Amino acid sequence: MKNRVAEHIAVLPKSGIRDFFELVNSMGNEVISLGIGEPDFVTPWHIRESAIFAMEKGHTSYTSNLGLLSMRQEVCKYVDKNYKAKYNPVSECIITVGVSEALDLIFRAIITPGDEIIYHEPCYVSYAPEIKMAHGVPVAVVTKEKNKFALDPKDFEKAVTPKTKAILLNFPCNPTGASLTPEDVREIARIAKKHDLIVITDEIYSELTYDGKHSSIASLPGMKERTIFLHGFSKAYAMTGFRMGYACGPADLIDAMMKIHQYSMLCASIIAQESAIEALRNGKTEMEKMKDEYCRRRNMIVKRLNEIGLKCVMPKGAFYAFPNITSSGLSSKEFATRLLQEEKVAVVPGTAFGECGEGYVRCAYATSFEDIEEAMRRIEKFVKKLK
Repeated sequence: MKNRVAEHIAVLPKSGIRDFFELVNSMGNEVISLGIGEPDFVTPWHIRESAIFAMEKGHTSYTSNLGLLSMRQEVCKYVDKNYKAKYNPVSECIITVGVSEALDLIFRAIITPGDEIIYHEPCYVSYAPEIKMAHGVPVAVVTKEKNKFALDPKDFEKAVTPKTKAILLNFPCNPTGASLTPEDVREIARIAKKHDLIVITDEIYSELTYDGKHSSIASLPGMKERTIFLHGFSKAYAMTGFRMGYACGPADLIDAMMKIHQYSMLCASIIAQESAIEALRNGKTEMEKMKDEYCRRRNMIVKRLNEIGLKCVMPKGAFYAFPNITSSGLSSKEFATRLLQEEKVAVVPGTAFGECGEGYVRCAYATSFEDIEEAMRRIEKFVKKLK
């Protein structure tokens, strides 16, 4: 029988996060998970209620391929107010099934086979595989602990070749929590304009910025014309199951994304869109409360990891700590596997986020303060046994 799986799919690795958590799920209820990047908060009631009302009012139909116009209008108001980038809701915005679909759409919309996309590692697990699935070539630029995992724009420019089509950014960053300074954002913009590159900016964690003020590259002069701004509701509004994302950008690129979306997903759920509208209009108070709690957890987990002897940079955003575990003498996978088996604490091996993640693990502090405290006690016990 012929090989039935396409070659470019057959060679893709499975997600390092999901693969590891198959093991976690077999361990029972005693496990404290610092693994999956999902808020432990339930979606605020008024947002859930809007979904109920939408169904009761009979709003159960398809929407425009681009999404409800009312949704796109709210998105564009929000982006203008919070990111200083103006978009036309009719032609420069598309509602997607999570930011992951938006990423897939833009990669397929812009990549001609062989085009290179520059991105930074450690990074979200989907970036390189999605580029490859669109027949592009992912080019990783490594960020380093000594620089607090901040991106050096000079490294990006060194990676540019005649085949480079776009730059992909994710700040605040999953898994490191690193962010960009306004100066770095301006320098990346200069590089993009100099080399005529598209910029894809994934700002899903931007509301969860604890130190300094988030700066979007889409707001800079001359950048709107070449930037695809990606955002969604999963993290800041605790709406992971609603699968709500969006992209704003130049009309020609949004139209190309819409064509793919039209023939594959058709449209995002109207019920989820109604809920997202409510989140944008009235969700700030709950979002700020969740952010304050994440910040409290961040301060505690980083302090405890450093006390334990696992050097950890203070993340500036998102809800992940990325401690260095090389002092344990174990690889990232060995550390995570043994910690799970011996102390029932789940963390993600750093290698899930790129080869340069070796020597690190990701600890999500999107779980209760009390569970994090207990997890730190168990990790301390585990590390002491290794000495």
